Amino acid sequence: MILLPVPKKQQQKEGNFRIGLSTMIVMGSSCPEGTELYAKLLKEEIAASAGFQVSITKGKARSGDIVLEVNSALKEQQYILTAEKDAVSIRGGSLNSLGWGVQTLRQIVRQCAGLIPLVRIEDEPDLPNRGFFHDVTRGRVQTLPNLKKLADTMAFYKLNQLQLNMEHTYLFRDLTELWRDETPLTAEEIMELDDYCFERGIELVPCLASFGHLYKLLGTRTCGEYCELTDSVGQEFSFFDRMGHHTVDVSNPGSMKLILGMIEEYMQLFRSQQFNICADETFDLGTGRSKELAQEKGRDRLYVDFISGLFDFLIKNGKRPMFWGDIICGFPELLKELPENVVCLTWGYLPQQRDAEVRTMHDAGAVQYVCPGVCGWNTWVNFMSGSYSNITRMCSYARKYDAIGVLNTDWGDFGHINQPVFSIPGLIYGAAFSWNGEEISFEELNRQISVLEFGDRSGRLVGCLAQMNELNSFCWRDTVMIREWSKKGKSHEEMAKEFERKNIREKAHYNQELDALEEEFLEISRSLDNGRKDIVSAASLSFMAIRVWNRVGQYLLAVKDGIRDLKEGAELACELERCLYHYKKNWRENSKEGDLSKIEDIFCWYADRLREGFAE
Repeated sequence: MILLPVPKKQQQKEGNFRIGLSTMIVMGSSCPEGTELYAKLLKEEIAASAGFQVSITKGKARSGDIVLEVNSALKEQQYILTAEKDAVSIRGGSLNSLGWGVQTLRQIVRQCAGLIPLVRIEDEPDLPNRGFFHDVTRGRVQTLPNLKKLADTMAFYKLNQLQLNMEHTYLFRDLTELWRDETPLTAEEIMELDDYCFERGIELVPCLASFGHLYKLLGTRTCGEYCELTDSVGQEFSFFDRMGHHTVDVSNPGSMKLILGMIEEYMQLFRSQQFNICADETFDLGTGRSKELAQEKGRDRLYVDFISGLFDFLIKNGKRPMFWGDIICGFPELLKELPENVVCLTWGYLPQQRDAEVRTMHDAGAVQYVCPGVCGWNTWVNFMSGSYSNITRMCSYARKYDAIGVLNTDWGDFGHINQPVFSIPGLIYGAAFSWNGEEISFEELNRQISVLEFGDRSGRLVGCLAQMNELNSFCWRDTVMIREWSKKGKSHEEMAKEFERKNIREKAHYNQELDALEEEFLEISRSLDNGRKDIVSAASLSFMAIRVWNRVGQYLLAVKDGIRDLKEGAELACELERCLYHYKKNWRENSKEGDLSKIEDIFCWYADRLREGFAE
C-alpha cells in the first residue's frame, strides 16, 4: 500500500474493513464547519474507486461506518486513522489535520477499493509550513479551473500553502498599460481561488514582485520614470532581459508610493496574514538613476532601506512579510535591522545544492523557509532527477537549520513552456520530504507516484518521463538566445561558438533513443487507468517538441560546417509548424494566452530561417 507522504507510524494487521451498501460517513459532534467538504471528497473517492454510493450524516456512528472527529487532545497538526473490522475512524487535532487524515484514507481507497486493510496510522508533519510556489507571470497564466486542480493535488498530498508568483499578470485597476496586451488574472478569480484553497486547508499567500523583476511595469510609459535604468520604455521584448531587468529606482520618492499602492490593492484579496514582496535579483540596483546614492551609501544600504519601508507598511496592516533571501545573504549582518517576524525565503536549485546559504541565514538568526525547485524552467519536460536531488537536500537542510517551512518552486522563466502536469512529480517530492524525512529512492518514489497519482499499474510512467529531459540536446534557453542574439546583431559565427560549447554534435543519436523511449511510453500507457490517460497526449506533444528541436540543433551544426540543405530545412520548418499547432491547442486547454504569441514568434522565426538555409 502506497501512502504519500509516508506516515510517521503505521501498524497493519490481517483482515479488512468492508465498505458496504449501508456504510455511512458520519461527522461527529466535534466536527467544525468545513468538515462537510472533506466528507464529500471521501464520498466521491469511494464512488470512483470502490463503486459504492455512501451517504453522509451527522451524529453517532454505527457498526460499518466511517467516522470523522476533531479531538483537542491531539496536536494541531496530528491525526490518527484507525481501520478495524467494524469501523473506520479519523481523528484530527484540528479541521486541517482531520482533512489530512481523510486524504490518507482516500489514498487507501484509491488502491484497495472497498476492502480497507486493518491499520492504525498516527501521523504529523516534520515542518508546519509545506508550500508550492507556482509562476503565473513568465509565460503561462493557468486558467482558474486548472489552478483549482492544482490546489486539489496539493491537498491530496497534504501541502498547506500556495503562492502564485505575480509580476504583471494581475489586473490592477489603474495600471491599464501594464496588462493591456496580457490575459491577467482578475480580482474575482483570485478571491474565488482563495476561497477554494481555504476550504481545502491551503493558505493562498499573496506574492508580488516589489523591487526587482518588474520588467513589464517599469517598461511602461506610465511607470518608466521609476525604473533604475533610463532607457526602459519602448524596448523590444526580450525573454533574457525580462529575467535580468528592471529594478525600482530607490532614489525616486515616487517609487515607494507606486509599489505600496500595488501591495495595498493586491493584499485585500487574500485571507492570508502573510505577504511575499519577493525583492530578489535586484541586478540593476545602483547602476543607473540611483548610482550616486549607491556610491554614497552602498548598494546594501539602499536595498535594506527600501525593503524595510515595505515591511513597515505590511506590519502596520497586520501582515507578516516574506522575501527572497538571495540579496540579503550577501550582507547577513544587516538582518538584525529587519523586523523579527519577517520570513526569509532561502532558495537554491542545483542538484548538488550546498547548504551555505541556509546555514548563513540560520547563523544570522533569520526565520526562514527553505526553497528548492521542481526544475521545469526552460525545458519541455521537467529535469526530474535534478529536482529530486535538489528537493531531498534542501528538505534535509530545513530540518538541520531549524527552518519553519519548505516552499517548493515552479518557475516559468523563458515562457513557461513545460506543461503543468510535468511539475506534479516534483510537487509530490516536496510534499513527501517536507512531511517526513524518511529516505525513498528516486526510482521507488517515481514508481509510487506513477501508481498513486497517474493510475499506472506498471509503475514505470514517471521514470519514463524523467528520461525525456535527458534526451533534449537543443534546449529551449539556447533556442531563445540565438533568436535574441540575432535581433541584437550578433553574427552567426559568434552564435556558433556559443552553440558548439553545448557539445550538441555528440548528441546526434538522441532522437533514436527518443523514438525508443516513446515506444516504451506508449506500451506503458496500456497500463493507465482509463480515466487518467490525459498524460498520453501531453507526453506525446513533448516527445514531438524535443525531437524537432533536436533536429533544428543538428541542422544549425550543419550550417556551421558550410552545409545548407534547403529541402531538409523546408521539411524541418513544416515539422516546427505542425508542432506549434498542437502546442497552441494544448496550451489553450489549461492556460490563458499569456506569452503564447511570444513562443509562437520563436517557432516561426526558426521556420522562416530554415527555409532560407539560415543564410546571413
